[in-house]
Amino acid sequence: MAINLATKYSDQIAEVFTRASFIKGKTAETFDLTGVKTLKVYTPITVEEVDYDRDGGLARYGDVTEMQDVVQELTMTQDKAFTLTIDKGNNLDQNLVKNAADMLRLQLNEKSTPAADKYAFKRFVTMAGNIVESTAKPTKSDIISKIADASQALDDALVPDDNRYIYLTSEMYKLVCTSDEFAGVDVLARQSIAKGVCGEVFGMNVVRVPKSYLPENVYFLVTHKDSVLMPYKIADAKVHEDPVGVSGALIEGRHYYDAYVLGAKCGGVYALVAADSVTDSPSIAEGVITIPTDATVRYTLDGSDPRYSDSAKDYTASAKLTAEEGCKIRAYAVKTGLYPSPVIEG
Repeated sequence: MAINLATKYSDQIAEVFTRASFIKGKTAETFDLTGVKTLKVYTPITVEEVDYDRDGGLARYGDVTEMQDVVQELTMTQDKAFTLTIDKGNNLDQNLVKNAADMLRLQLNEKSTPAADKYAFKRFVTMAGNIVESTAKPTKSDIISKIADASQALDDALVPDDNRYIYLTSEMYKLVCTSDEFAGVDVLARQSIAKGVCGEVFGMNVVRVPKSYLPENVYFLVTHKDSVLMPYKIADAKVHEDPVGVSGALIEGRHYYDAYVLGAKCGGVYALVAADSVTDSPSIAEGVITIPTDATVRYTLDGSDPRYSDSAKDYTASAKLTAEEGCKIRAYAVKTGLYPSPVIEG
């Protein structure tokens, strides 16, 4: 690639407008992946209460059962790297405007951070506990109602009120601000709580993101901090001055990370997506699952959520399944290019 030499009228590099990560600081920080590639999260399964039996002898409190758990396996997949050089001669010809440390910061801000954010948003939507279809693109007359539906879904899932975030594109944010239903526009604009946060709506911190950051056909995304993870195992960047074979600086960087939704807290993630972008749901009758055309179905027999459970398996057409005692068959379908279907039971 050619080096653009500076002229006496241009002694600076024009930096592309960049933003720091929209996600960092807004995800759970209670899990440590240091030293491992795969993490297994164990979530205990509670039992339903029964009436106390005064005449039940040793079974007054009900039948004794061993506490079970759901296992979710999280495997790191994103191992990214970059390298570039700053030739000493070219740098001199450009009036020394390519400081290695500044160029490293530019690389991180313009490439590494946006790529990680976009990947995480896609993962959060795909793994969301609630993927809701909208038959039409939100307008200023119904955007508030749709956001209220998301807030209600989190309430019904007993998600804590604090640390809720709603990620809106500038287009959707504009609809909120111009909505007839929303009277607190000035308050929304003034409440700069943290970098990237521009106010609240229904108790959710509003984060305005570029349109290119959210996945295709996604209108907005709601997450609770404790429901999502974005662990970094390696975040390494370095500058080598005059290494062997280079007259100048060599810049290198590596990022080893991933993004997940915790199955036990998936109710804290809600995505509003365009109609027809979600896979059709399978159906279950007498232990046999009907698979939607061109879709893959995953199921569990122990009552756990097949989207997150380590016991989930791919379904083979026409196979007859039998759920474990006291449990139901649970299944969902996913098709290439579409978001997963809701989980169905049978």
